Amino acid sequence: MTNRREFLRNTALLVAGGMLVRPAISTASLPAKGKKAIGLQLYSLRDAMRVDAKATLKEVAGMGYKTLETASYGDGLIYGMAPAEFKKYVKDLGMKVTGAHLGGPQYTKDKHAEAMEWWKKAIADHKTAGVTWMIKPSMPIPKTLAELKVWCDYYNAVGAEVKKAGMRFGFHNHAREFEKIEGEIMFDYMVKNTDPKLVMFELDVYWVMKGGYNAVDYMRKYPDRIPVLHIKDEKEIGASGTIDFRPIFETAYANKVKEFYVEVERYDFEPIESVRKSYDYLAAAPYVK
Repeated sequence: MTNRREFLRNTALLVAGGMLVRPAISTASLPAKGKKAIGLQLYSLRDAMRVDAKATLKEVAGMGYKTLETASYGDGLIYGMAPAEFKKYVKDLGMKVTGAHLGGPQYTKDKHAEAMEWWKKAIADHKTAGVTWMIKPSMPIPKTLAELKVWCDYYNAVGAEVKKAGMRFGFHNHAREFEKIEGEIMFDYMVKNTDPKLVMFELDVYWVMKGGYNAVDYMRKYPDRIPVLHIKDEKEIGASGTIDFRPIFETAYANKVKEFYVEVERYDFEPIESVRKSYDYLAAAPYVK
């Protein structure tokens, strides 16, 4: 996850492309907690989860979040808990673990077998945890399409193992995947060079726009390859006034997107309050089901 922080610092000042001003939504009359299937990427509360994962999860459940995507796995543990323990603890709070971000080992073609052994263990552990989506959250940016093809082949191999376990493997974008390599947009090349039966994409709508493109256009371009979304803003969801989330959600429902997770990486408040405000914003939005 360190790479994500470094990337965030390096790109925080980029000018967004394709962003639209959205109308304000009142949170004065919220639906009952948990009535909407709003998910949370726990990286949003990374420091709190390190200090006291169980107490933090209780607070998240109290806000109304129903599904979770993890961002911590090591030595067979998820946030310091055995996968079965983590699943049960979350379930007892009225939530469900549906996704996981997994960096995996440093990859080179000559270490393919070693990397696959790591993934096989991670797959078994996350199947126990009840996960549906196993997501690679980032990657080094290749300099050539030949280098990028090596990564696509790797993702196909991981996806095949994940599929055997009854789950789905995918890749999560940042802005840099919308840069061109040898004249081709990296994201488009990855879609074309991965097997749709083995690799899906978790589209981060904020980073698409930071990369100079419109998330809705990509959702329409690849409706069958994007079953999961990251809903993100400059800071708290809806606070920047620069992203119109309505067409994003309308397109998501038209495409039968399976899941979305809120992710907050930068804050105007304490992280727990920013995550709460993000939930309240979406809970009050009439276009979010």
